[in-house]
Amino acid sequence: QVQLVESGGGLVQAGGSLRLSCTASGLPFSAYAMGWFRQAPGKEREFVAGITSSGGRRFYTDSVKGRFTISRDNYKSTVFLQMNSLKPEDTAVYYCAAGQSPTTLNQDYWGQGTQVTVSS
Repeated sequence: QVQLVESGGGLVQAGGSLRLSCTASGLPFSAYAMGWFRQAPGKEREFVAGITSSGGRRFYTDSVKGRFTISRDNYKSTVFLQMNSLKPEDTAVYYCAAGQSPTTLNQDYWGQGTQVTVSS
């Protein structure tokens, strides 16, 4: 049974930082591209950041470039999202996902999500 478990969400003031983690089990982690997505209330789920299976390429949506960093540790089957200079508009439920392409919504597996709330 495949499981993706996110952690690290919470409440932070604008300008602050959070580090999200997503640990996978039940799948060959190093064979999968990983992505972070988010969904704000009343909005569609959107791509945030992605990383290829080897970690050699990283992708970001424009609104988080220079503020967020995605990384992965294939030995620990974990993907991270370091979020700095957080803004109220970053408030959303953040999901990690595993699939063949790290940037699309067409993913093979999804985590349950972790809430990130940024206060102004």
